[in-house]
Amino acid sequence: MLDQGTAPPAAGNGKRNPQPPAGLGSRLMRRKPVERLVAESGQGEGGTLRRSLGMWQLTMISIGATLGTGIFVVLGTAVPKAGPAVVISFVLAGLTALFSALSYAELAGTIPVSGSSYSYAYATLGEAIAWICGWCLILEYGVSVAAVAVGWGQYLNELLDGTIGVTIPASLANPPGDGGIFNVPALLVVLLCMAFLLGGAKESARANAIMVGVKIAALLLFCAVAFIGIRAGNYSPFMPLGLAGVSTAGATLFFSYIGFDAASTAGEEAKNPKRDLPKAIMLSLLIVTVLYVLVAAVAVGALPWGEFEGSEAALAGIMEDVTGQSFWAVLLAAGAVIAIASVVLTVLYGQTRVLFAMARDGLVPKTFAKVSRKGVPVANTVIVCLFCGVLAAAVPLAELADATSIGTLFAFALVNVAVIVLGIKRPDMKRTFRVPLSGVRVPLGGGRSVALSAVFPAIGFALCVFMMTQLSFITWEVFGGWMVVGFLVYFLYGMRNSRLAKEGKEAVEAPAEA
Repeated sequence: MLDQGTAPPAAGNGKRNPQPPAGLGSRLMRRKPVERLVAESGQGEGGTLRRSLGMWQLTMISIGATLGTGIFVVLGTAVPKAGPAVVISFVLAGLTALFSALSYAELAGTIPVSGSSYSYAYATLGEAIAWICGWCLILEYGVSVAAVAVGWGQYLNELLDGTIGVTIPASLANPPGDGGIFNVPALLVVLLCMAFLLGGAKESARANAIMVGVKIAALLLFCAVAFIGIRAGNYSPFMPLGLAGVSTAGATLFFSYIGFDAASTAGEEAKNPKRDLPKAIMLSLLIVTVLYVLVAAVAVGALPWGEFEGSEAALAGIMEDVTGQSFWAVLLAAGAVIAIASVVLTVLYGQTRVLFAMARDGLVPKTFAKVSRKGVPVANTVIVCLFCGVLAAAVPLAELADATSIGTLFAFALVNVAVIVLGIKRPDMKRTFRVPLSGVRVPLGGGRSVALSAVFPAIGFALCVFMMTQLSFITWEVFGGWMVVGFLVYFLYGMRNSRLAKEGKEAVEAPAEA
């Protein structure tokens, strides 16, 4: 039966009739059922992704994508904003991440696909919102790779100076605007990671696990050595810039938690995704938060907070000041070089898998969905790595970090909304993980009751919005410009080439939803 006021399709000419104004809204809100998303899992153009990752490898992917950015790179810029209370800023950022991580864990166990929050939004909020989410993920992953790669060059110079007494000239080790012409080390680390990714997911995961072990050992070594340099006076005043400074630093440090969702991009290459993905997400966030708080507490105790200004390799400097020997600083710099390389590797991996899912749905060119016989999206990997490498070599770190944070927070906010929507529309769907309070109902009287399953996602959404408001106006301008470009790309390309659009029907949930 046709809805009243909707013209029937023309027969025989193979052309689609112009749709009335209401048709545009329908096309923007068309959804891809969960069952279809799962059924298409692993399928690419000319090949399929291979399931080869266990829970331990998935956890290492999340830790690899997370651990290192906030401590090795951004700590030097966050401490001047909050003082010793930067420890609280890490806790605040971690708490914000926790509520979103719970939502990610539920959806990753329910919809175990490569698209991460993009695919979750497609199944619950509609194609247009899914596109916005995917566009934010491109900003999140792509720009964070570039930001981290910039910091890698700083530690590489520390290592070279301490071992052979030679450093890369400033003009070739910094992007324009930071005293350089082209950041060669940043491009180099991205190209090295590209070589690993082209070898396959299993091989990349093995290399990442080794690098994660090295970075954890380096941070624990820092805590052990720098502990002897702690001075009680460095913690006073504890909150010199007030709560405003703490929240501002927390918004900046949220950048250091963005990697925990990387495991969700491996949904189509995990051996048992419904069981392992939720565990990997929660375990990785716990390990990372504990290490961040521990290292930050030791760092601000060993070095007066006012001396952190402008230091992108702060930990190595603290080691040298405490011991009076360059050996420890060189050792930490070596650990940082490996640690930050693992962040670049795993975040690049996540970026390629999100684009793979979007290409399979027709929203970006099919090139990104082509898979080789080895189960690797080769063209996708090369394009992404070259783009991120050039971006890393040409854009200053400070501008990149906040741009990444706002894209991440926006995507996380949508994931929290997706959990609420899926809970309303598909309450009986089998889930391997649920957010807290999902089974609790509060009686309202008169035989009515209300479920509390939306409490934690609602808090997660509110925290994400709050953290976004703490970012600078110029960051919002950059984000607004990115969104405008995204809408143009969607309306000019994505909406017309969507697989659901080409099939001539809208994918909707079961009629029982009504």
